Amino acid sequence: MLEGVGLKKYFPAASGFAVGRPGAWVKALDGVSVRVAEGETLGIVGESGSGKTTLAKLCLLLERPTAGALRFDGKDTAAFDRDDLRRYRRSVQAVFQDPYSSLNPRMRVEDIVAEPLPADGGVSRAVVAERVREVLQLVGLRRESGALYPHEFSGGQRQRIAIARALVTYPKFLVLDEPVSALDVSIRAQILNLLKRLQEQLGLAYMFISHDLAAARYLATRLAVMYAGKLVEVGECDAVYTEPLHPYTEALLSAALPLHPGTRRQRIVLGGEVPSPVNPPEGCRFHPRCPRAMAQCSRQEPEWKEVKPRRFTACHLY
Repeated sequence: MLEGVGLKKYFPAASGFAVGRPGAWVKALDGVSVRVAEGETLGIVGESGSGKTTLAKLCLLLERPTAGALRFDGKDTAAFDRDDLRRYRRSVQAVFQDPYSSLNPRMRVEDIVAEPLPADGGVSRAVVAERVREVLQLVGLRRESGALYPHEFSGGQRQRIAIARALVTYPKFLVLDEPVSALDVSIRAQILNLLKRLQEQLGLAYMFISHDLAAARYLATRLAVMYAGKLVEVGECDAVYTEPLHPYTEALLSAALPLHPGTRRQRIVLGGEVPSPVNPPEGCRFHPRCPRAMAQCSRQEPEWKEVKPRRFTACHLY
């Protein structure tokens, strides 16, 4: 359904960001290729600054790629005309991280949810109101909730409103950018269960961006691990968790809480810091922190290859 090929996104470095380097570029995303099929969930995980949200912005057409191609249903988004763009906006929607800042406090819920619907679509006000009530009920809220304001709801209920707003245009693909990270732990499972139920019921495809590795494992069918603007590993979710291939994936998963309190796990502590996106290291970007780095890692960038069935990584170990 959605395919990104060699996506790059460079931003001009702000004044003072790269001292002594006029004309420097922040390489937020540097040659990332992903694809999401109908009805599946691609989980995107990695440290802050790895490029996850930049990838989401490209998929939402909030940013245009510096290089590479983004295709939707086989058609390059760069060749979209106005009608294609309108259809894309209806088919691809987003749920953002913070339900306290993503909902306008001055608007009633019915107006917030109805906002993505085209004003000139020739649809009567009664039909719009019924659609709003329908999606509110779909996400577990009372149909009459539309008359209230966001401050009259809890955090979990506000995120349900944000999901209803994303569903009102009958989309096929949702970009979920940290949709549960701002919620209490007791509420997160409810929202994840809601997203899973909606996916089964409506046949939706998700791109699920998260720092919460347990949430990603619960919702995702495939997992993509990012580091410093690049993909380091992609594979079936359970396979990546049980047998990570890349040393960075091993370290990332070792920092996550185990599924069972009695499980013992060796913690891999990485030295150093995430490299600067203005001046990333030569070769493999992870090599300055990698406990298994070899001489060639600092000189040659590893190839992206399939090392096991449907398991991809970029590492000189393979």
